[in-house]
Amino acid sequence: MSNHFEKPDHARADWTIDQDWSRYTDEEHAVWDLLYKRQMEVLPGRAAPEFLDGLKALDLGRGGIPDFEVISDELEALTGWRVVAVPGLVPDDVFFDHLANRRFPAGQFIRKRNELDYLQEPDVFHDVFGHVPMLTNPVFADYMEAYGKGGLRSLNYAALKNLAALYWYTVEFGLIRTDEGLRIYGAGIVSSKTESIFALEDPSPNRIGFDLERLMRTDYRIDDFQQTYFVIDSYDQLFRATVDTDFAPIYERLQGKFAHGPEDVLDRDEVITRGTQAYAKAGGRFADAS
Repeated sequence: MSNHFEKPDHARADWTIDQDWSRYTDEEHAVWDLLYKRQMEVLPGRAAPEFLDGLKALDLGRGGIPDFEVISDELEALTGWRVVAVPGLVPDDVFFDHLANRRFPAGQFIRKRNELDYLQEPDVFHDVFGHVPMLTNPVFADYMEAYGKGGLRSLNYAALKNLAALYWYTVEFGLIRTDEGLRIYGAGIVSSKTESIFALEDPSPNRIGFDLERLMRTDYRIDDFQQTYFVIDSYDQLFRATVDTDFAPIYERLQGKFAHGPEDVLDRDEVITRGTQAYAKAGGRFADAS
């Protein structure tokens, strides 16, 4: 999500563009295949079953960068969603409108080989491999639509930072509890080889039970691994918290500000694992619940 951009001349009114799938080079397809192979070496046993099921349902490992029209037809048959190409980050109202209408905006460029592990702006691998498989899950698909509709309503409040935190800590960097233990479903994790391991196995980050308002009060890291991951019990919990909550009073209380840093642990938090790095930086103390 972002705020102020100039729409490229080749973009339509809704900021969509043609994917131009036929213009991808052999090298670009090879980069997708390399990234896919790397992730599939680390995701089994770490990624949520629903994510892995989505990969199979859409056959995203069929070879090369997926054609948006092909996977959109397959995805639409499952949950009514489509993937649309955009020139990069888009304005908030445009982003929310696409989600509210079950269109997922995806970048159509792919990173270079020397950028495999870090990219400043989301590319087609992050957007399609990372995000689209979860859209095959009916409940998560409903959550994304509800988030988009809520985002449109939020434009009447000074709350975009807080709403962005909800997206960040769930859609991008969310963890879920399963009978087999914690698993990753956030796109920012599942599309990163190193963070796929870090998010579950490194002792430094906090892993805290999902609490909607607590999460929306929490700042986040954009230039490093997260120091707090929020853990949901189910996608239904996430969906219900979104559609059953009147966000207006929350926006009034938060006033577009963050009360907690990315490493804070509060007295009232359900701490699943307590990060060693965060504890050391706090001098052995944790924040109160204010």
